[in-house]
Amino acid sequence: MSAKAQHYDVIRKPVITEKATMASEANAVVFEVAIDSSKPQIKEAVEALFGVKVKAVNTSITKGKTKRFRGIPGRRKDVKKAYVTLEEGNAIDVSTGL
Repeated sequence: MSAKAQHYDVIRKPVITEKATMASEANAVVFEVAIDSSKPQIKEAVEALFGVKVKAVNTSITKGKTKRFRGIPGRRKDVKKAYVTLEEGNAIDVSTGL
């Protein structure tokens, strides 16, 4: 498997919410990442794919909710989010390609 494909396995998609937009004003970008990925893996993937310098990576795991589907209880998957703070002068525009 190529290195680029491995980076795309770590980073799933950008998170575009009100909170993520507020974080972007502080030079941070939010990504949904693989549940088993580590902070060094996330940093390496963002730097390789977007060509920026990463200052810090903070992560959070949101537990999946229990929901009902056609009357049968089911469970949503757990989601790991990474708040990636970029060095000064670096930026990633996640709104393109929507």
